[in-house]
Amino acid sequence: VQLQASGGGSVQAGGSLRLSCEASGRAFSSYAIAWFRQAPGKEREFVAVKPWSNNREKYAESVKGRFTVSRDDARATVYLQMNSLEPADTAVYYCAATRRTIRSMAGEDYDYWGQGTQVTVSS
Repeated sequence: VQLQASGGGSVQAGGSLRLSCEASGRAFSSYAIAWFRQAPGKEREFVAVKPWSNNREKYAESVKGRFTVSRDDARATVYLQMNSLEPADTAVYYCAATRRTIRSMAGEDYDYWGQGTQVTVSS
């Protein structure tokens, strides 16, 4: 499966953005799709994951209550709605896919990665 992330941009603190991760290839509905991010000089970190079927999603503590991950299998797309953005959310955001686990927070559990989209939040 190939992934294409989009929707990044520059916003002020308190603003919102919606990222999209569109997949090509078969059996999209059988993949868990996660979002990770990497800020300059920092390690990549888990943000959120939307499992296949109706399994419960998982979020990093730092984004709980502000970010929402959802999927539209008919469009082979996963969304990350980001509200109440903070400067600390500034990073390149990547989507990733796996069929090996439902809800992993570890990047090494994901087999396919998109190219990343930049999110910049100014104070």
